[in-house]
Amino acid sequence: MLCCRAVNVSRTVTVVLLVLLLGAVGAGLFLTRDRGAPDAGAAGPTPAGAAGAPSAGGGAPGQGSVRGGGPGNAPAGAPGQGPGGQRPRRTRLVDMRPLLTAKQLSAYATTPEEQELSRQAERLADHAIDLAFAVAMRDAAESVPEQTPELKALAEARARAQAAVDAAEGRVAALEARVKAAPERERVELEDQLEVARAELELENNELASATDQLQRAGGDPQVRIRRLREVYDAAQKEPRPPVAAVPATAPSLLARWRVWGWHRAKAAQLAAAQADIQDRAQRLAKRRDDLVARKKREAEEREAAKASAARVAAGEAAAADRAAKAEAVKALQRFSDDQRRLATIGRRLQDLNELSDTYGQWREVVHGHVRAALHRLLWGLLGLLAVVAAGFGLGEAVDRFFRKRAKERLRVETVRTVARLGVNVVTVLVALFVLFGAPGQATTVLGLAGAGLTVALKDFIVAFFGWFILMGRNGIRVGDWVEIKGVGGEVVEIGLFHTVLLETGSWNDAGHPTGRRVSFVNSFAIEGHYFNFSTSGQWMWDELRLLVPLGRDPYPVIDGVQHLVEKETEANAKAAETEWRKTTSRYAVQSFSAVPGIQVVPAANGMEVVVRYITRASQRHDARQRLYRAVLELMHGPRAAGPASPPGAAGPGASR
Repeated sequence: MLCCRAVNVSRTVTVVLLVLLLGAVGAGLFLTRDRGAPDAGAAGPTPAGAAGAPSAGGGAPGQGSVRGGGPGNAPAGAPGQGPGGQRPRRTRLVDMRPLLTAKQLSAYATTPEEQELSRQAERLADHAIDLAFAVAMRDAAESVPEQTPELKALAEARARAQAAVDAAEGRVAALEARVKAAPERERVELEDQLEVARAELELENNELASATDQLQRAGGDPQVRIRRLREVYDAAQKEPRPPVAAVPATAPSLLARWRVWGWHRAKAAQLAAAQADIQDRAQRLAKRRDDLVARKKREAEEREAAKASAARVAAGEAAAADRAAKAEAVKALQRFSDDQRRLATIGRRLQDLNELSDTYGQWREVVHGHVRAALHRLLWGLLGLLAVVAAGFGLGEAVDRFFRKRAKERLRVETVRTVARLGVNVVTVLVALFVLFGAPGQATTVLGLAGAGLTVALKDFIVAFFGWFILMGRNGIRVGDWVEIKGVGGEVVEIGLFHTVLLETGSWNDAGHPTGRRVSFVNSFAIEGHYFNFSTSGQWMWDELRLLVPLGRDPYPVIDGVQHLVEKETEANAKAAETEWRKTTSRYAVQSFSAVPGIQVVPAANGMEVVVRYITRASQRHDARQRLYRAVLELMHGPRAAGPASPPGAAGPGASR
């Protein structure tokens, strides 16, 4: 009772879970239904965690950036510190990561709309980088490094190298002019001098480059690194755009749909990271612009005074003695003009960054449509998988109910039910695997190899399974039959899908009582070996009776009497057995069967042994033998006189051994 309740509870829980899962998937399909989103089937290589995937920051930290001198930045200094122990001042960072991120993300634009947004993002990032270079160059030009003794020595060395280069270039130019105008006899000597001058110029250029590098490393020329980075940047702009990621064919399997959905989600995450980075840069730039605007307001009076002073100087109203004031006014106006240009440049950069952020936002909306469409396709696949599981569960319950109603009508119904349920489960698992993983690319080869491996590994079970069908056939065996399998005789008590169980008995010519042992055989004996079935439709079998005629007694009357007695007792069984035999062998070319009892006389040490063989039913074997014993006893010794009852199985002289 408890077992039945547990089974019912398990089935109820399974049904409830399937219904809930199907309901959840249905709700997901409704929420992710088509709202004009593009097809999610297009998917490229996985952007997250794969080689070549853009990182959240768009590149390695510090990649594509440079620092130079500029006001308001950290103190500067040379690699070798000066007397003050301070390093040279450096310009602010020129970060090219926004452009690198835009270029990397362009490889994952798989639709025309995404490609247009990708090109727009590259244009905006490129313009913002151009403005950043302009600001960096202007700051570097305005930056005056602190003149430490080391910087002074390096600057003087560079000036000397520059003067030497200029002098060498002048000599080369003069010699080239003289070579062109010289007569033939003097040209050889002048060409030798020109060759020496050119070698000297090359040496001076190398020394100038070395001096310039030393001065730049010490922080004495902030513009050099920016110019070099600009050259690298311009060269990179001439390189072709990265190829668009190849769009693989979308497989109908649930796993492939999961990968497509994950790919689009990863791309959306990369776009979100890029947009967050641009927004952070825009916030920092906006704060810098606000600081410049606040400083401009604080210096409004000073700026107006500088304008008034400049106006008086321009009108000629200022005295000649105010020459220093004039220079100070000009310097102030230049500083205010630089601040105004810087503020305008920051405004344009901020506008570019905001537009770039909006572009990434639009791109994210497009990708979110792809994510929603991919999720919709994934839910359809999941619904198909759940439908297969639900169908398998329902078919299994139908099989159980079908055989449960017919349990009293058919023999071995439990075995047939097990086979049917196993078939339903196997088909359900196979269909579910195909829905989950899809059909393999080389389905024939895979199935062939898998079948060969399973055949070798499960050879005994496979042969036993097919042997069960042979045993269930017309010439098989049934429960209750007397059979002999591999030298073991007995009565069949169970025929399973893989095993046959016998209740072992003695040999066919003894009492035939069960030994109490249950012997199980794998059903492969029906194919690989052989078995004997001693049961026909009536379960006929030959039995024998042995008796001893003592020495000194005429055996012929006993033999004739016993033969007549046995024929009379077994006449009905013999006719029935012959009739069944003729029906059974009517379609075979075999000899006719005779069930007439046979007698054999064998000399023995104590007389003549008479062996009588007769046909009887297996179920009536013991009763027939007892009747024959009594009849033979009466034949040899006469009817039994009244007296104490003898044991029922008592036999007279010559009883069967």
